[in-house]
Amino acid sequence: MMIPYFAVLLVLAVYGLHRYWLVYDYFAYSKNLPPAPPPVADWPRVTVQLPIFNERYVIERLVEAVSRFDYPRELLDVQVLDDSTDETCEVARACVERHAAQGMRIVHLHRRNREGYKAGALENGLKTAKGEFVAIFDADFLPEPDFLLRTIPYFMNPQGGGKIGMVQTRWTYLNSDYSLLTNVQTILLDGHFVVEHGARSRRGTFFNFNGTAGVWRRKAIDDAGGWEHDTLTEDTDLSYRSQLKGWRFLYLPQIECASELPVDMNGFKTQQARWAKGL
Repeated sequence: MMIPYFAVLLVLAVYGLHRYWLVYDYFAYSKNLPPAPPPVADWPRVTVQLPIFNERYVIERLVEAVSRFDYPRELLDVQVLDDSTDETCEVARACVERHAAQGMRIVHLHRRNREGYKAGALENGLKTAKGEFVAIFDADFLPEPDFLLRTIPYFMNPQGGGKIGMVQTRWTYLNSDYSLLTNVQTILLDGHFVVEHGARSRRGTFFNFNGTAGVWRRKAIDDAGGWEHDTLTEDTDLSYRSQLKGWRFLYLPQIECASELPVDMNGFKTQQARWAKGL
């Protein structure tokens, strides 16, 4: 009976040491912050991908947020990648048509099958994407109008920007004070973003794209072989393949993107189970 006890104790000890190591790196490399990039003379073309699945209550809010991006209209394309099987499809299509009529370069791409799930939707969108850079937002996120103006310059920096394959921004939470559950999730996720991502990025070691609220260089995606369908966490999979190809990632904690947390235990357990299976 003692063997399982000590086995669990060993696992917890190793995990604890790893966390202490990350905290040490976070402070030891506190000065290794990416310098502010110089002003951009020629802005590149950007494709914004919005993968959704049965998100009828939040899709209009997301598209509205993206429509407020302070970025040259002729250089901004938006794709609503819709795998929905309910009335979300009609809601999304009407929303896209309304914004397109107002001059927004936006398309609604609906798939009748969910081959590859989110990775499949992103891959399908890339077939017609024209942007040199690709920003991705899940349905429950609300990027600020200056999101692209603050992230794209890091790719364009003459001093090393050409090797940056992805920049990840920090998540914040609209409903962090909703309940004890959302408060706990906020603490856990802040530990992941502030400490883990911060330490790894400052030290120059590998870390992963979190699936949303980030910007990819299209060439880095293609160079790594694109999105794969054989994993539930396509973001982590592509992240490491891309970095193994020599691309650098940046974590930018000063740039925040608001999101919503699961408010009940069923939603929380579903989310955590998906993350655990993929990792």
